[in-house]
Amino acid sequence: MSAPAPVLLLGCNGQLGFELRRALAPLWPVVALDHHACDLADPVALRCRMDALLAEHRPAIIVNAAAYTAVDRAETEPERAHAINALAPGVLGEAAARSGALVVHYSTDYVFDGQLARAYKESDAPNPLNVYGNSKLAGERALRASGAKHLIFRTSWVFGAHGDNFAKTMLWLAAERESLNVVSDQYGAPTPAALLADVSAQILARYRRAENFPFGLYHLTATGETNWHDYAACVIAIARRAGYPLRLAADGLKAIPASDYPRTAARPANSRLDCGLIQRTFGLQLPPWEEGVERVLRQILAP
Repeated sequence: MSAPAPVLLLGCNGQLGFELRRALAPLWPVVALDHHACDLADPVALRCRMDALLAEHRPAIIVNAAAYTAVDRAETEPERAHAINALAPGVLGEAAARSGALVVHYSTDYVFDGQLARAYKESDAPNPLNVYGNSKLAGERALRASGAKHLIFRTSWVFGAHGDNFAKTMLWLAAERESLNVVSDQYGAPTPAALLADVSAQILARYRRAENFPFGLYHLTATGETNWHDYAACVIAIARRAGYPLRLAADGLKAIPASDYPRTAARPANSRLDCGLIQRTFGLQLPPWEEGVERVLRQILAP
C-alpha cells in the first residue's frame, strides 16, 4: 500500500500551527514549514515556492496556519497585512486548484462589526472595523474565488500554552502589578488553539473517507461567552488556586469600558460566533471556554 499524500502545513511555529502539527501527525505525514521556509508576505515569490512545494511533495491538503495577527500594528502596516492575510490565501487556492489539493484556512471574528445583539452566523454580512479584519475578509474571498476545494474556519480569541496571547499576558501583568484595568464591554469566546487543531484533524479525517464532503465556511469557537475582564478573572483565579505568585491585590482587577482603553484599531463589541452549523454538519459537541482555559493554564503553570 502506498503512503498517504502528505499535509503541507504553513505557519507551523505559531500557536495554532504548533497544535496542528501535533494533531495532524498521527493521521498523515506532515511537511511543516515556518515563515522562513515559506514566506507569505511576497505573493510573487509565494507562487514560485508553492509550485516547487507541490511538485516535490504532492500534498493532498494544504493547511494555512500562517497569518498577520498584530491587529493594532496592521493600521500602520496595511500593505504587509494585506499581502499575508488577503493575497496569500488566493495564491494558495490557485496552486491547490491546479493540483486538486484541499486548502484549510483560518479566519476571524473581526470580519464583523459587532453590532448584532446575537452571535454571528456564517450567513451574516461582514463589515470589518479595522485593517486586520478587512485583510482577513479579503483572504476568505480570494480563497473562495480561486476555485480550490476549501474549508475556512472563523474563530475568536485564540490562546494556547505555546505562543503569546491574552491569558499569558494577564498572568505576567498580575505577577508584576497590584492593580489591572481590563475591558468589560467586549464579548466573545476564548478558544484554545488545541481545540481548533483537534477539530480540524477530526474533520480532515472525515474528508479523507467521504465521497460528498461539505466544503465551505464554518464558525468554530469554544462554547459560551465572556468579556475580557471576566476572562482575566478566570485566568487569575486558576493561577491563585495553583499557588502561582501574584502581586495583584484581591480587589485589584478593575472592569472598564473600551472607551477608557483606546486602541489604534477599533474592536467589535460583540465577537460571538454561532457554531451551530459546524456542530450539526460534523456531529461535534464543542466544549465550554472555561474548560479550555483550565486545561491550558495547567500546562502553563506546571512546575
